[in-house]
Amino acid sequence: MKLRPVATDDGSLEEVAALLAAAFPGVRYLDARYLAWAYRGGPDGSALGFNAYEEGRLAAHYVTQPLRARVAGVEERGLLSFHTATHPDFRGRGLFTELARATFEEAARRGYGHVVGVANAASSPGFVRRLGFQLVSPLDVRLGLGLRSEPRGGEEPAYERIWSGPAVRWRLACPARSYRAVRRGPAAVVYAPAGRLGIWAELGRLPEALVAPELAPLRGRPIRLWMGLEPGGVRWLGSLGVPARLRPSPLNLIFLDLAGRRRTLDPARVRFSAIDFDAY
Repeated sequence: MKLRPVATDDGSLEEVAALLAAAFPGVRYLDARYLAWAYRGGPDGSALGFNAYEEGRLAAHYVTQPLRARVAGVEERGLLSFHTATHPDFRGRGLFTELARATFEEAARRGYGHVVGVANAASSPGFVRRLGFQLVSPLDVRLGLGLRSEPRGGEEPAYERIWSGPAVRWRLACPARSYRAVRRGPAAVVYAPAGRLGIWAELGRLPEALVAPELAPLRGRPIRLWMGLEPGGVRWLGSLGVPARLRPSPLNLIFLDLAGRRRTLDPARVRFSAIDFDAY
């Protein structure tokens, strides 16, 4: 089995799209157009990861997306754990662990400070036990009507992703989604369809100047969903927390320090929402 860095030319993306189709046959949006946006379109850099080949055949794939974040008050380059896939013919060989370790070694060599991600119940043990990630916390999930209130106002976040204007424009240009906005003074709250029961998921609350004015408004009073972590929690009158047992799969925020300082995150001081990863 040979490991090679992930490439982002058109031919390589077609190859990865074919692997993703075999690994996730029910997911239709993971085509080469989506991968071109996700892997080479971001203003913080092209995707970083590794592929595994056996006799020229793509067997497994792991990739991360570059980002910028503020960690303990200091801005640094980090990575979002993004796609992991193994072809059904090659499962059970530990390829994910090999590819992830190769990716993190290369990332540390390039000066990236950390990896953050959201793992489901099935993948969390592999990240934590085999790769040394911290399981920071399950994401809070709430449903309600109307706009979510402002955060309660806990301590300043010790971890939050930084969204520049170019990064927001790129994020909201995802070809697999359609977005709406509700503008409230200096802020814009961005939403995406959650895919069931007419629910709209709140991606995040951003400075209004960063959100394109042509983004269509969200009208009416649909059921809205928020998932994430916020220092002090959120106030949302009439909302209901969704118990873990009722979620399709609890989503866990995970974190890995690449700077050699064994840093961990305090979940009570993390600001993280759906715009910060690839749920919508």
